[in-house]
Amino acid sequence: MKNEINYIGKQVIDLQIKALKKLKNSIDNSFNLAVNKILRCKSKIIICGVGKSGIIASKISATLSSVGTPAFSISASDCSHGDLGRITKNDILVLISNSGNTSELNNIIKYSKSYKIPLIGIVSNKNSNLYKSSDIKLFIPEVKESGYGIVPTSSTTVQLAIGDALAIALMERKKFGKLDFKRFHPSGSLGNKLKTAGDLMLTKKKIPFISENQNMKKALKIINLKRLGFLVVINNQGFTMGVFTDGDLKRLMQKKRKIENIKIKSFMTKNPFEVEENTLASDVLSLMNKKKITNVCVYKKENKKKTIGVLSIHHLLNNLR
Repeated sequence: MKNEINYIGKQVIDLQIKALKKLKNSIDNSFNLAVNKILRCKSKIIICGVGKSGIIASKISATLSSVGTPAFSISASDCSHGDLGRITKNDILVLISNSGNTSELNNIIKYSKSYKIPLIGIVSNKNSNLYKSSDIKLFIPEVKESGYGIVPTSSTTVQLAIGDALAIALMERKKFGKLDFKRFHPSGSLGNKLKTAGDLMLTKKKIPFISENQNMKKALKIINLKRLGFLVVINNQGFTMGVFTDGDLKRLMQKKRKIENIKIKSFMTKNPFEVEENTLASDVLSLMNKKKITNVCVYKKENKKKTIGVLSIHHLLNNLR
C-alpha cells in the first residue's frame, strides 16, 4: 500500500514536470509582448480567472505586487454584479482560463472590448472566445491532468509558472533589486534576511568616537565606557581617520610600558574596513568573518569619509538569527 501511494504521488509530479517542459517550449514572442505591455502600464494589472484559475490569479497578482508591479485579482462572478467598475481604461486585464470558453468571462471580455482595455489571455484553447478576443495571447499547451485526467492539476501548475515567469521578467526589466524588495517585505524571515547595515548599526552617542589628538588615557576610558572593543578615530572635521582596536592596544602595550600620554593617532589602524549603509547585513557578517574582524564602520554612499554608525559581530549575530 505504501509503495502504491508513493507511486501515485510520483505520477502526479511526473505529469506536472512534463507539463512544465511543454510550457517552456511554447514560450514565444507573445511572452515578450506581454512583458513590454505591462511595463508600459501607468495603472494597475487586473487578473481574473474562474474556479481554480481564480485562485491562481490571486497568487499571480500577489507575486506581481511584491516585485514592483501593482496588481490585484477580481472575481469573475462578481464582475457581473458591479465589479466591472473596478477596471479602468488605463488598466491591463489578464484573464486566465484553461478552456477559454468559461461563461463567467464573457461579460468581462465584452467590457474590455467596449472600453478598449488591453486584454492578455492565458489560455489553452485556440478556438476559444478568450483566445480569439485577446490582444496578446499567452498560449498554454494542452497538458494531461491527474485524477483520471479531469482534476485541474497540471493545467494550474503551468498557469502558475507562466505568472511567475511574467513577474520575474518584469522585476528584472524594472531593475527591481533587493533593497526594493525589502521595502515590501519588512517582516518575517524574508525581511530579516534583507536587513541592511543601516537597519542594524549603532548610531549617534553609541558610536565610540575619539579625536585623533587624544591620548591613550582618554582612549581607555572611552573603550571601557562603550564596551565595543574599538574606537573610531576622527579629525577636527569629523572625518574618519582610522580605528583603534583591542588588538592595537595589546600590541602597543607589548612595545611601551607607559602609554597614557601617547596620542592615539600614532597607533591607530589606518584605512579600516568600512561598509556602505545599504549593504545587506548578512553580507557584512560574511565579510567580517572572512577578514577576522569584530567591528566595522558604516558610511553613507555620498560621503565615505564620515562614519554614521558602527556594527559589532555580536550585534549582527543576535539580529540575524
